[in-house]
Amino acid sequence: MNSFISWIGGKRLLRERILQQFPEAGTYDRYIEVFGGAGWVLFSRDRHAAMEVYNDINGQLVNLFRIVKYHPEALQKELDWILMSREQFFDCRDDIRGTTDVQRAARFYVVVRESFGADCRSFRIEPRDMQHLIENLRMVSDRLRKVLIENVDFEHLIKTYDRSTALFYMDPPYYGAEDYYSTEFNAGSHRRLREVLGRIQGRFVLSYNDCMEIRELYDGYTIIGVDRRNNLKVKNGEPQRYKELIIKNFS
Repeated sequence: MNSFISWIGGKRLLRERILQQFPEAGTYDRYIEVFGGAGWVLFSRDRHAAMEVYNDINGQLVNLFRIVKYHPEALQKELDWILMSREQFFDCRDDIRGTTDVQRAARFYVVVRESFGADCRSFRIEPRDMQHLIENLRMVSDRLRKVLIENVDFEHLIKTYDRSTALFYMDPPYYGAEDYYSTEFNAGSHRRLREVLGRIQGRFVLSYNDCMEIRELYDGYTIIGVDRRNNLKVKNGEPQRYKELIIKNFS
């Protein structure tokens, strides 16, 4: 199934290539998405392992996932009034004081779905059937039923769930693009992540933008170069290609 939202750096266009690099099913019993985002890889299968963990440091995003998991009907009811509307978009973006968790999730959902490129800043000038999107939340809730949802720093999460039988999938903010994500992840966090991954017992698959700094940082690991369409950059009517890396600590 697909994710119920878009997100900056989401892996909708690359997830099949990522899944091709996963170890054989049954060789790991816990699957952890460290930088969860929209969860495109998580949602790609009915189940990845006996234990599944979704994590993100963005509290608004995690609140939305938790409400979809536990209270999909309440969220759908709260979204009954939603239209593709510039006025509603900015109201939801700028006014969250005094709201319940369900109301906060509803407003954040509107901001994500109605913003350009899921940047949560600018209104997306494009027709969209919001009610059709909302109808899918029950199915998303069913998929998340047994998924653990966390909201912690990546280093703490990795140390907590690391085992020899663990598989970590990581899609951190890309090198040089940290400011787009509005998180505590900064330029120095790339090296901290590399140091943490150098000590883990389990296996990892890591997505990154293709640049010399990341290639040097992960020298000695398995590095696969891939590319995808970049729908936000178009030249002569055609989307540009964007080069990325898939990095892993196993063959």
